[in-house]
Amino acid sequence: MKKIIMGVTAASLLFACKTQNVPQSQPEQPIVANINLVDVQDDKVWVTVDPDRFTVDSTTFYIPKTVPGTYSEDNYGKFSEGFKALDYKGNELAFTKLDDNSYSIPKAKDLDKVMYQVNDSFDWENEGGVYSMAGTNILKDENFLLNLHGFVGYFDKMKEKEFRLEIMRPADLIPASSLTVDNTTTGENNTKTDIFNLDRYFEVIDNPIMYSSPDTTSFMVQDMEVLLSVYSPNNKHSAQSLKPGMEKMIRAQKRFLGDINSTNKYAILVYLSDSPGEGNAGNFGALEHHTSTVVVMPESMEPKALDESMTDIVSHEFFHIITPLGIHSNEVHYFDYNDPKMSQHLWMYEGVTEYFANLFQVNQGLISNQEFYNRMVEKITTSRRFDDTVPFTVMSKNILEDEYKDSYYNVYQKGALIGMALDIRLRELSGGKMGILDLMKKLNERYGKDKPFNDEDLIPVIVELTYPEIQEFFDTYVSGETPIPYNEFFEKAGLVEKEIMTEVGYFINGQTPYITANQQTMEIVFRNNIELNTFLTDLGIQGGDTLKTVNGTEYTIKNVYDLIMESQSWSEGSDITMTIMRDGEEMKLEGKISTPKAKDKSYVEMQNADGDQIELRNAWLKG
Repeated sequence: MKKIIMGVTAASLLFACKTQNVPQSQPEQPIVANINLVDVQDDKVWVTVDPDRFTVDSTTFYIPKTVPGTYSEDNYGKFSEGFKALDYKGNELAFTKLDDNSYSIPKAKDLDKVMYQVNDSFDWENEGGVYSMAGTNILKDENFLLNLHGFVGYFDKMKEKEFRLEIMRPADLIPASSLTVDNTTTGENNTKTDIFNLDRYFEVIDNPIMYSSPDTTSFMVQDMEVLLSVYSPNNKHSAQSLKPGMEKMIRAQKRFLGDINSTNKYAILVYLSDSPGEGNAGNFGALEHHTSTVVVMPESMEPKALDESMTDIVSHEFFHIITPLGIHSNEVHYFDYNDPKMSQHLWMYEGVTEYFANLFQVNQGLISNQEFYNRMVEKITTSRRFDDTVPFTVMSKNILEDEYKDSYYNVYQKGALIGMALDIRLRELSGGKMGILDLMKKLNERYGKDKPFNDEDLIPVIVELTYPEIQEFFDTYVSGETPIPYNEFFEKAGLVEKEIMTEVGYFINGQTPYITANQQTMEIVFRNNIELNTFLTDLGIQGGDTLKTVNGTEYTIKNVYDLIMESQSWSEGSDITMTIMRDGEEMKLEGKISTPKAKDKSYVEMQNADGDQIELRNAWLKG
C-alpha cells in the first residue's frame, strides 16, 4: 500500500506544472487502540480507542457481549468503568450508556477518541460469570493476560477497518502471542510500547497476548513455528518442562493432518493459577483462537497429570485450525459481537474438532484402540443426559437462547459422536478410502479461511463432495430427531458392547463423582447410591462414610479440590491412611494405593469379526 501511495505522489509532482490545484489523496488512518499496562490503578488499566474522523452525525461504541468460541453472553463491558468521549480539544462529549456493553455518542463529527478503565475478570466474584480461559488478568509488574475482547471495543460499522494496537508495558515483561510485533519503542521510566498492525477488529480479539517475565520456548513442526509461553507464579512448571509433551503431541497432530496447513505460527499461552477462587482463575480449560490458544490450569497439578490434561485440551484447540479457521460460515466470518447470529454447524466447529482430538491419538499410537472406544462410550453416556431428540442444527442455531444454552456442553459429546458416526459411514460407503478428515480437506480446498460459506449450503456441498446417502445421514441424525443407533455403527467396525473393568479416578468416574457434600456440615461423604471403585472398596470405604482425613490431612468440601489434585500424584503401592466416620464412630482405614477400576459397559473388538469389519475398523482408526 505504501509503495502505491508513494508512486501516485511522485507522479503528481512530475506533472505539477500542468496540473495545478490537484488534491492529494490521503491514506485512511487506522483505528488506534492503546492499552497502558504501566500506570495500573487498583488492578485497572486505561484503554484509549482513537478512530479516524467521522462523517456521520452519531455513532455507538461497543465492547463485546459475546465472542467466538464461548457461545454465551458474557457482557465484557461490565468490566469497564469511567468511560469518556473526548473531542479534539480534550473536552468531554455527552454520551448515553445503553447497556453494559454500548455507548451512544451523538456528536460523532466532534469525537476524537474514547477512553475507559478496565478491571480484570479474575478479581471479580465468580469471575463475573466468565470462564477463566476467556477472562483477563491484571497483576501489576508481573502478569497481564490480555484476552483482548475484554479490553478493546469497536465503533459501529467500523469492524472491517484497519487497527493499530499499541501496548505500553514495563520493559522487563515480554509479549507472548501469535501476532508479530511490528515495532517496539522505548519510553521513559523503563517502559516500552509494542505496536501491532492488524487488518480488522476480528484480528484484535482473535489474538490474545500474555505479558509476563520471560518463560517461553519455541519449536518447529514442519514449516510451522510453535510458541509456548508459561506463567507459573511459584515456578512449579516452565515452558521447558511442558515442551516435550506439547512437541510430541503437535508433531503427531501434523502427521495426522497431512497436507492441511492453515498457519505458519501457533501460540500456546499457559496461565497456571496458584490460588483458584481467591481473586484468581478458578475454572480450567482452554479457549481457541485461529492461531493460538489460551490455557488456564491449576499450578498444583503434578507434571504427569498436567501433561495429560494439556494433551487433551490443547489438541482440541489446535484442531480448530481446520474449522472454524479454514472452514466457516458467514455467521463466523462476520461475527456480530453484540447481536450475534449463530451458525447451525456446531456439530462441525466443536464436535468434529473434539472427535479429531481423540481420533488422532489412536491413529498416531498415543492411546490404545480400547482407550479410544472407552472415551467414545463416555461421551455416549454423558450425551444421553441431554434430550437426544433435539435436532443438533436447531440447538446450534439457537444456542444463546434460554431453551438451548444449557445444552452447549453436548457439542463436545454428541457433536463428537456425530463426527464419529459420519466418519464410519463415509468409510463404509467408500470401501475404507474416504473418512471425515478427507472430507474436511475437500471443504478446506473449496472454502479456506478467507471464503465463508452460506450456512444453509454446507450440507448440500458435503453431499456433493461425498455420496448421496450422506444426505439421509444428516436428515436423520443431525437435522432430524432420531438418536444415533451407536450399536449399528460400531458393529460395522466389528465392535460389540460388553461389560469390562475400566480405569477411573480415585474420587471421580468420568463425570460421575464418588463423593458428595453434606450441605449442613460441609463434610465430604462417599455416595451410597453408586458402586464404588476397586481402590475405595479394597480400602474398606462404604457408601455413606464421612471422610475426615487422608494421610493426616483434614479435608472438607472447602478443600476437596486439593484432595483431587493431590490424588493425581499418588503412586501405586504407596501406603495410605484414611480416617472416616461411620454410624457415629471414627475409624482408621489403612492400605496400599492401587489403580482404581470400575465396572462399565464399553465396546470391544469382536473375536469373530469378518474381513470387511476388520478392514473398515483399520481404515477408520489407522487410515
